[in-house]
Amino acid sequence: MLALARRLLPVLQLTRMALVFTAIADSAAELLLRAKWESLADDAAHPYYHFVSTADVLAIAVMSIGMYGFGMSLNDIIDRRRDQQLAAHRPLPSGRIGLAAAHVICVLLALMSLAGGAWYAALPGNEWKSVLLVLWTILLIIFYDSAGKYLVAPGLLTLGLIRFFHATVPAPHLPLVWHPLVLLNHVAILSTVAYRWEDKRPPLTRIHYAGVFGGLAFMDLLALALVWDRRTTRGAAGAGFADALWVRPALLLPILAGVAFALIGWQIRRRSSNVRAAGQNLMLYGLLWLIVYDACFVGGYVGWLPAVLVLLLAPVAYMLVQVMRWWSKLAALSQPPEFKRAGT
Repeated sequence: MLALARRLLPVLQLTRMALVFTAIADSAAELLLRAKWESLADDAAHPYYHFVSTADVLAIAVMSIGMYGFGMSLNDIIDRRRDQQLAAHRPLPSGRIGLAAAHVICVLLALMSLAGGAWYAALPGNEWKSVLLVLWTILLIIFYDSAGKYLVAPGLLTLGLIRFFHATVPAPHLPLVWHPLVLLNHVAILSTVAYRWEDKRPPLTRIHYAGVFGGLAFMDLLALALVWDRRTTRGAAGAGFADALWVRPALLLPILAGVAFALIGWQIRRRSSNVRAAGQNLMLYGLLWLIVYDACFVGGYVGWLPAVLVLLLAPVAYMLVQVMRWWSKLAALSQPPEFKRAGT
């Protein structure tokens, strides 16, 4: 059993699979929102679940798992020399997984993501644009891992854009823009605060802050303008703001969730032993909070039963994070002790 753990654990750590449910929840929520939109367009002649199939859900899950694992494994491959100094416990610098094996895993996960996107696009009622969105998101991941994270503000914005475009894969042609926009803003702001608290280098300056928040404002307005133009010129002429952008009282739920997380972040900062630990905890809980946003959108727009099912992914992800930590400690204890000569 321990031998299997020592083989499997490095792969799971390399790909950060404990948090893959955040990606699955994002795309599943958008899929459900799309189904609800199509139900309303059909004058509610059929319930929302009539417009989503088991194959749709499976294809989106395959795509999300592949894309998330690809991004995490590529990041560790690129950072392997840096991690030898700063994070020697990770699978690559510790030697628990070979570089060639890591490359194979990374490529297979990228292909898995593209295959999941192609499968989804080939299903009835879906569009080939989903495959292009998968490919574009993969390119954004490559840009971030290879260059973006060293550029500070562009890198922080790219992290948000990766979540944005990943979430739009199930519904590239519908005005479901609020959900991916919330993910975009949450991830970019969360990453900026965590970057500052963890005291990463180069340090954030006023120019970086202006770049992040100015960039977010521009992208928010651009996305809303594009959806507005599409809806008012293609089949919804004369539609008001609320109808064109699907503004409903349900939007209050994710807004309240954002306020709640701001309070949680304040508590994390206040109770952490130091600022760097606060940044790490903030990032973990902030990623898990994405599932809360997903559930809020599904609960407000689709229904409470699917919202509860989406929300259940949050404790599952948190539990797996804890299991991975426990498993890592157990595997470390099972290793034979290393001895060094005195003075070396």
